[in-house]
Amino acid sequence: MIVERLWTANRLRNFNYLVACPASGEALAIDPLDHAQVLATARKQGWTITQVLNTHEHGDHTGGNRHVIAATGARLLAHANAPIPGVDQGLQAGDVVRVGDEVELQVLDTPGHTLSHVCLLAETDNPALFCGDTLFNAGAGNCHNGGHPDELYDTFAGQLAKLPDETLIYPGHDYLANNLRFTLDREPGNRTAAEWLQQDAVISEPAGVVTDLATEKQINTFFRLQSPEVIAGLREALPTLPASPSSREVFLGLRELRNHW
Repeated sequence: MIVERLWTANRLRNFNYLVACPASGEALAIDPLDHAQVLATARKQGWTITQVLNTHEHGDHTGGNRHVIAATGARLLAHANAPIPGVDQGLQAGDVVRVGDEVELQVLDTPGHTLSHVCLLAETDNPALFCGDTLFNAGAGNCHNGGHPDELYDTFAGQLAKLPDETLIYPGHDYLANNLRFTLDREPGNRTAAEWLQQDAVISEPAGVVTDLATEKQINTFFRLQSPEVIAGLREALPTLPASPSSREVFLGLRELRNHW
């Protein structure tokens, strides 16, 4: 499996992805907003885009669909309930998206950011998760436009936290620096997050910085729900929080604080 991550450098800091089969040269375009860059990259690499996949329905992920499909004849894949025009194949949990002869991506139904969101898991020797706006590097998706924080917690705790620690994380946006600042706001003693924030590449090379799940569990406050420092700080900010809050209560409290941070 070949992964090409494309940095759009737009206001919303989107990432677009091409996932290619090295044997056949077929490629899957994930959330190809910057259609010109996606098409140019595929041409340069000698790949044929045969499928487009949207992780969810928001326009900054679907906006390039018609251009890529018009240029390639690719089929469009998305969550079975996603309100996206022209979907050729509706996806459900457990489905497998095949790219060429060698690449298989398992579909995860991951509600939260929206209620019709999918992530793709490559279960290879080097596992990788294409997670749209569910999981960001050092952060979690918001739930403002069609989602729900309870569902997002269930996705984090019930699915994402259980993936192999070596899973590479490929989100839909680069918010790493700001998310690290939020982690440190909630957990000032987190040395690993502080060290990451000091890396020049975090600011200057967004397309080149990739975390894995083990790292996320150290720097992403939404995975650090048992941290005494996180809990103590959260109880100061939210005095009605119980003395011994559940993981769900901590997650929901953090998500609420992040909404206004």
